[in-house]
Amino acid sequence: MKTWFITGASRGLGRVWAEAALGRGDLVAATARDLAALDELVASYGERVLALELDVTDKSGSEAAVRKAADHFGRIDVLVNNAGYGVLGALEEVTEEQLRTIVETNLMGPVWLSRAVLPVMRAQGGGHIVQVSSQTVHFQVPTLGAYQITKWGLEGFSESLAAEVAGHGISVTIVEPEGYATDWAGSSLQVAEPLPEYAVVHAAVQQLMAEVEIGDPRATPAAIFAVVDADEPPLRIFLGRNPQALAKQTYADRIAEWDAWEPVSVAAFGG
Repeated sequence: MKTWFITGASRGLGRVWAEAALGRGDLVAATARDLAALDELVASYGERVLALELDVTDKSGSEAAVRKAADHFGRIDVLVNNAGYGVLGALEEVTEEQLRTIVETNLMGPVWLSRAVLPVMRAQGGGHIVQVSSQTVHFQVPTLGAYQITKWGLEGFSESLAAEVAGHGISVTIVEPEGYATDWAGSSLQVAEPLPEYAVVHAAVQQLMAEVEIGDPRATPAAIFAVVDADEPPLRIFLGRNPQALAKQTYADRIAEWDAWEPVSVAAFGG
């Protein structure tokens, strides 16, 4: 039996994983900005759920929520940094407030929670931090630049974190889902005020999104369980059937470009 701490557990992948963990007999500290959104979960699973109100941008609130969960259950085996949302808009269209807020939520939120849980996991001799990222860290998507800032940053600090804590028996896994039937593209998506200069770009992105396959979030728990139950969990794993092929093409293109410009790169070293 594992004890989970899952942010953004009111809906989407966070809710699916919370219900699945409880369904297999685990314990879950579930967080949401609106505590009432967790009422049904508590009604179904009773004392095996600890419902916590949490805005992940609140550093002290995140620390307090982790302490409360650890005190309540005695340990935290798995932290899932799932809370987040998207902003759609060209970089010139996104407001300063929109950019700062998504960075505070999608990037700094996981930083604060990862830091908060480390003393708990060290004291108990191990644990697992699961960072919910995105397939889009491996290729560019016009008008998703603000979102990609946060996910590329999440992956960068998570790689360093994984190396820093491995000696304490703590694993870090970056989960990179493709598109799923959640609220991400609905109520969880902010849309910047469009500028006419980017009308062609927006039209192309809308066409692309209309053609994207959407996965069933209820198909994902088995993969998450395989990761957190593994003796040697991966640093990265895709969720979905399409991301790996897209990533392979991206890196093939990058390697070809690096190779083409290698003489210029080498000459820049001097000597």
